[in-house]
Amino acid sequence: MPRSIRHEYPGAVYHAMCRGNNGQSIFKEDKGRRLFLATLEEVCEQTGWMVHAYVLMSNHYHLLLETPEANLVTGMKWFQGAYTQRFNAMFQCRGHLFQGRYKALPIEAGQDSSYFQAVGNYIHLNPFRAGMAGSGLDRPLEHYTWSSYPAYVGRVKRVPAWLNRVRLLNACGLDGEASGGWMQYRDFLEFQMSGSQEPFDEMVAKQLKRGWYVGGESFRGWLSKKLPDHSDNLRGDQRRAHDEAEAERLLDRALVVLGVSESALVGMKSNRPEKQAVAWLLKKSTTVTGVWIADRLKMGSRANLSRALSALNNEIDSERKELKQKMTQCAG
Repeated sequence: MPRSIRHEYPGAVYHAMCRGNNGQSIFKEDKGRRLFLATLEEVCEQTGWMVHAYVLMSNHYHLLLETPEANLVTGMKWFQGAYTQRFNAMFQCRGHLFQGRYKALPIEAGQDSSYFQAVGNYIHLNPFRAGMAGSGLDRPLEHYTWSSYPAYVGRVKRVPAWLNRVRLLNACGLDGEASGGWMQYRDFLEFQMSGSQEPFDEMVAKQLKRGWYVGGESFRGWLSKKLPDHSDNLRGDQRRAHDEAEAERLLDRALVVLGVSESALVGMKSNRPEKQAVAWLLKKSTTVTGVWIADRLKMGSRANLSRALSALNNEIDSERKELKQKMTQCAG
């Protein structure tokens, strides 16, 4: 399977994120979160990276990351590898911690700072969208500890050297050098939490979930010219490069339709109709390999996957026929 394209260049800004393997927590406890941030501090010292925003959720993280040097791949390889080793040692675990490769989307962050602003705010509002903190909830957003937002509004004693607050505040039209700018940023996000999402922010959110960059068409063209073949038509390449991401998106939709959790589906026997239906959906609608599907859904051998595909294709009973129709709707 082709590996996703990594755009590296000096001064690049990325939205970087990765999820836990099989949806598992990548922190377990607060000491795991502290370990993650300590490892992030180390990689920033090693690479010269700057972090403009971050949030640690239960089974994934988000970073708004700037690389003054073109060293994203080298740095991320060390960072996730070092954290996995330390996590396994701390919690006496073994094996993979993260689910596949990390996602790193280049962000348009030149003269037009609107995309940079939207991504930073998207990251800070993650706990609000998850119903954990924010306007109208039990605790205000700044009380969610595992985010850079408390540092933005003056609720931490020491702001880490690797966290740069000025650029995002300036992108929001605030004075990043003055303490008053921090207070105005709270008002800025409170306003976003109290009303409907702006069309521009909705567009950026879609690019973050399904795109390969965040920005306008001119930025897309500029990125494409940095590739070896100078191709300006990335549609086919990116569809192939992101087939795994598309499979994950379809899996999420299928879980909602079936009304089951990821852990429950993965724990089912390989001959259960629900698991067979999801396997059929992923094989039908993406270019991920059979090995990937069998491993992702914990189906055992490829023979189990073949039987699942046959059962759905042939609609061997009414239950599988109905499930096939539901999965077809997911793909649509």
